[in-house]
Amino acid sequence: MEKPLPPIAVKFLPRTAAFENVVAQIKSSSVAYSLFALARLFLEKAPRHDVQLAAPPETQLFQLGENGAVSADRHFLERNAFRFTHFNFYKIDITEMEPIKGNFTNVARDRLSGALLGPTNHHDYQRRLRNLYEQRFSRRMSFPEYQRQIQIVTDPAEIEKWKEDARKVTTYSTLREEPPVTFSSAAEAERHFEKHYLPGLTRSVSEVTIDGPASRRMQDRVLNKVIENEWNRETKSPSPMMQELAARFRETGLYVFRHRRGMLFVTSIYPRPFTNEQTAVSSQVRTIVEAIAGQPRIGRKELADKLIVDLSGEEAERAKLALASDLLWLISSGHVIEFNDGSLDLPRAKARPKEKEEPLEAAADKDVVAASVLPTEQKENDQAAMSAAEKEARVEAGAPPAEEEKPMEAGIVATPEVRAGLAVSEDRSPAMESAEEIGGS
Repeated sequence: MEKPLPPIAVKFLPRTAAFENVVAQIKSSSVAYSLFALARLFLEKAPRHDVQLAAPPETQLFQLGENGAVSADRHFLERNAFRFTHFNFYKIDITEMEPIKGNFTNVARDRLSGALLGPTNHHDYQRRLRNLYEQRFSRRMSFPEYQRQIQIVTDPAEIEKWKEDARKVTTYSTLREEPPVTFSSAAEAERHFEKHYLPGLTRSVSEVTIDGPASRRMQDRVLNKVIENEWNRETKSPSPMMQELAARFRETGLYVFRHRRGMLFVTSIYPRPFTNEQTAVSSQVRTIVEAIAGQPRIGRKELADKLIVDLSGEEAERAKLALASDLLWLISSGHVIEFNDGSLDLPRAKARPKEKEEPLEAAADKDVVAASVLPTEQKENDQAAMSAAEKEARVEAGAPPAEEEKPMEAGIVATPEVRAGLAVSEDRSPAMESAEEIGGS
């Protein structure tokens, strides 16, 4: 029977560098982006997010040092501590000796690790066999059991490979002792490590945050499974990441608002419904607003085709310029929302409560939510965001139904500026994707 996974809480957080780049892109434009699609983009690839692990009171997490490996099993960490952290305590030097002389017809190979140990009659065979056993397998099996895993191979290529490997001599020198102490094998260095460094190295933590790439190569297979399960779940319904993004976007001065079907969007312009009291506007502006109201999510070209008819030549060009100018004013004033897929719509009008005593929570889903506005509106937004996580995952959390989701989501995914903003350029480790791969084209 499969052992149940520990109740470790997993939270995915937008990585700071990627988040700041996306914020800069949103602030440089006047378009609105779907929070649902942005949350999926941050979850899509490991370099775009960090992973926070939190243990409930009845469970413990353990870590080697301040930034070392993490596990829910203390004994697992201590058994493998040297392998996980030796580079912090020892300098490794590899030197090549003279080529090995002699004719050999076979070599011994460890089935478990694939390591070549040399011919059984070679003077260094027993030392290499014992060192590999003590370093990798002594806690798993007895030495006689391990010896049964050794096989003899006669492949000339394997023999030549062993000769090249055997020329290399690895030594370990301490980094924290003066003068340094040098050991001729990993087994000797590990015994020194267990005596001088291991005591006190393992610490108990209730919460720890690791970067996304590291979370994909956790040494603890149990935690790997916990993170993988949560990632699969949240990718389908990214409400937690949406809430985290919404809170951070507001802190940067961006505006988060609800639109049709309860979808959440983020923009740099505060949406303001166009009212009949605004009399000091031209008839052309009113015509634009009425056209968009009559055909929500209309595109710029469709709007021009609808309003500019029976005109040609210079007259048509002047009309297009006037339309573009009026539309630009409406968008920059927040009276028209331009989504990043190119469609246009009007902000949702704030509904009047039926009773004066109606609690603010009941009106939260009807209100435009903004950062750096009145505390009452901020409170309404927070209430709406919290309720979204508890309602049906797709619609109430800001996601449209599956059949209606693709047009808006596809528009965001196809935006090269935002995808490029998610590239984390400062980390070039092998585990990280390149900026070109993340940015797309």
